[in-house]
Amino acid sequence: MGSCERHSANMEFCNCSYPGCPRKGKCCECLQYHLAKRQLPACCFPDDVERTYDRSFARFCEIHGG
Repeated sequence: MGSCERHSANMEFCNCSYPGCPRKGKCCECLQYHLAKRQLPACCFPDDVERTYDRSFARFCEIHGG
């Protein structure tokens, strides 16, 4: 994809802690990547859960009472 005109604005709420992530702040790329892996992106999780890198749908439902 390349450049993102909203990258700076996206970085204000992107909580991805994966070092060197090439999709950090590029929400459309991030979402496509994680959905293809049957996951959700970091911004769907609180920081303490995000740092575990368990971004599965099951973990999302577990923390959100589903």
